[in-house]
Amino acid sequence: MIKQVSKNTVRLRKHLRVRAKISGTSECPRLCVFRSNKNIEVQAIDDVKGVTLCSSSSEQLHLEHGNNIEAAQKVGEDIAKKCLALNIEKVVFDRGGYVYHGRVAALAEAARNGGLKF
Repeated sequence: MIKQVSKNTVRLRKHLRVRAKISGTSECPRLCVFRSNKNIEVQAIDDVKGVTLCSSSSEQLHLEHGNNIEAAQKVGEDIAKKCLALNIEKVVFDRGGYVYHGRVAALAEAARNGGLKF
């Protein structure tokens, strides 16, 4: 009998592998992405102190459709503005176990175009 593992369990395992290798500091925080079926969220996290420096989501921006590429681009632009306001230019990107494709890639490219370096 083959044991079936859910997609989310596989994603969480990938996320733990990534988290073992990267960590954020106050000078270079970790930009962590969470993608749900309805929204996309991103946080700039200082892992040394264990605090979230700033965050953005399609829900906070009151976007009608928070689950498409356009919404991800707007969230990426918003997090870039918030990070630059806190004098954060360099970040470490944490894709959260998701494939770097579609909404995750669109968010990352928009954050890069907004002025973040990673």
